[in-house]
Amino acid sequence: MEPAADGDDVHGQRRDGGHHAPVVSLRALGLADADAFMAWASDDRVMRHLKRPLCATREQAVAQIRDTVLGHPWFRAICFGDVPVGQVSVWPYADEGGRRANLGYALAHDQWGRGIAAAAVRMVVGTVFDDLPGLERLEAVTDVANVRSQRVLEKAGFHREGVLRRYIAGRRGSGARDAVIYSFLSSDDRA
Repeated sequence: MEPAADGDDVHGQRRDGGHHAPVVSLRALGLADADAFMAWASDDRVMRHLKRPLCATREQAVAQIRDTVLGHPWFRAICFGDVPVGQVSVWPYADEGGRRANLGYALAHDQWGRGIAAAAVRMVVGTVFDDLPGLERLEAVTDVANVRSQRVLEKAGFHREGVLRRYIAGRRGSGARDAVIYSFLSSDDRA
């Protein structure tokens, strides 16, 4: 596990065997989290690899939470301690009868490199196959240039399957980009 800060890992264990309070957890993301949501949803360093537009105002953040998050069956805040620092979601493919789903996540830039995203994704694979009966395959697609995201998926036990050429539509008029596809199957080891 990567160190989080001051010798602590993201599960609250200290390398010297002691304990520390902040841990990674997942919970529902609500309208009261709009200010925290802005920390990642308004940051182009975070959002440049995602399809959603940046939230330039608190009102846009509230609208996005209201319109996209609240009714979604598997959209969670990634919390470090009690503070939301990111989001993770699982989107079942409608035409697959719930057999396949797509994983998406984002983490506030100031939290990068601390093992938080990998811990959150491991939590997802630890529960989502029980939460969504019939789910056999969880997929994640990331830009070939997004090496950090690829490391997150690999640390969480996902298997790299290959490169999808010119797969991701570019934002702001840029051309299509190559992507790497990863998967985690219900039969894979969740430990």
